[in-house]
Amino acid sequence: PSGHDRDRRLDARGRADAPVIGHYLAGRKLVPDLALVSPATRTRETWDLLAATLKPPPLAEVVNAPYGADASELQQIIRMASGRADDKSLKSIMVVAHNPGLHELSHELIGKAGADDGEALAENLPTSGVAVFRFAVDDWSDVSPRRGELEVFVSPRLLRVQRESS
Repeated sequence: PSGHDRDRRLDARGRADAPVIGHYLAGRKLVPDLALVSPATRTRETWDLLAATLKPPPLAEVVNAPYGADASELQQIIRMASGRADDKSLKSIMVVAHNPGLHELSHELIGKAGADDGEALAENLPTSGVAVFRFAVDDWSDVSPRRGELEVFVSPRLLRVQRESS
């Protein structure tokens, strides 16, 4: 209604894809302790649909980040997560944000990845795509470029292709 992109609602594909990714994450026990969610309408809608598939739903916080945050701004949001909760209880964080910043951040974080996943992620982080990284750090403030191990890269489209080929 406002004409601003940040106020745009999810389309039908987004409403269908978010629960698919949520079920995938739940089935692999990749449920975050905390979700940092962009204030844009469609990211909040995405999170709500995804979180409804996770039991129990994780803590979520709408972050006061600039709409369309770039990779360095998103990295700073992750680093500041250590101030949001006891470091020992906060083992995993999900960032629900926008491209191109989220794709750039994902690409920058890769220190190690399987060939197929790394190449696919370098090409694109699609809508409702998920990149799961593991970091050998003790504090979220130590998350930095080239220190992450890409463990999973998946999207609703990749899941459909896998289902069709099975």
